[in-house]
Amino acid sequence: MTKTSRSVTVVIPARYGSSRFPGKPLVKLNGKPMIQHVYERAVACRAVSDVLVATDDERIKHAVEQFGGRVVMVSGECRTGTDRVAAVARMFAGEYFLDLQGDEIPLSPDLLTDLIEPFADSGAGIGTLKRVMDPTEDLLNSAVVKVVTDARGNALYFSRAPIPFVRDDQEQHAIGGLHYIHLGLYIYTKETLLRFAALPTSRLEDAEKLEQLRALDHGIRIRVWETKHASLRVDRPEDVPDVADRLQQFEAIKRELGNSGVFFKS
Repeated sequence: MTKTSRSVTVVIPARYGSSRFPGKPLVKLNGKPMIQHVYERAVACRAVSDVLVATDDERIKHAVEQFGGRVVMVSGECRTGTDRVAAVARMFAGEYFLDLQGDEIPLSPDLLTDLIEPFADSGAGIGTLKRVMDPTEDLLNSAVVKVVTDARGNALYFSRAPIPFVRDDQEQHAIGGLHYIHLGLYIYTKETLLRFAALPTSRLEDAEKLEQLRALDHGIRIRVWETKHASLRVDRPEDVPDVADRLQQFEAIKRELGNSGVFFKS
């Protein structure tokens, strides 16, 4: 695998003041702040040209500099992480910008490759990833975002609700090949990213608190590709012990088997 010939800048938006989990980017997972776990996996992806953390908080800036990462201070009010990525895109040259949410920890750098490589050949303005929902996943968990796509791979809708709703399954199990988790990363052409950031917040976006619905509500298509690579997500403080434990397990298995992470379920 070689680097794409086009410029791909990964931007990790990180804010301190999360309403559900203040200071989340700095929470320690096995001795490292979470933002460092995300950053290191992005840097390891061979399809990536550059990696930056975008923040408005000096504590996060200091933490990133402490582990040798690149960080950009973005001042002013940003509605969402993607709007913060767009602020970075106005500062730097580049063809593609990848928004990797700071609480989505890829277990393999190839997770990013699964988005970058097909996007580069697609002609799409926005791309993202989905993964088959494990049958044990809580389909009713509003912290787990679901996505439904059409036959060509374009997103029809994203929701915190259990979509698609299976009328005849009263227990509402996750069904493989029907229910998909949406992962917290997007890739944009620079032109589409700046267009997106200039749009007003949509009613759907505000209702579900999902920024990608702004694009759909304004007629911008989002291409969705499937990945089998795993990731871990931290939504609430109570997630931390489990995520730390699973990261430790993964690293131990990786050292033992030299595996890329495909086998490790999220």
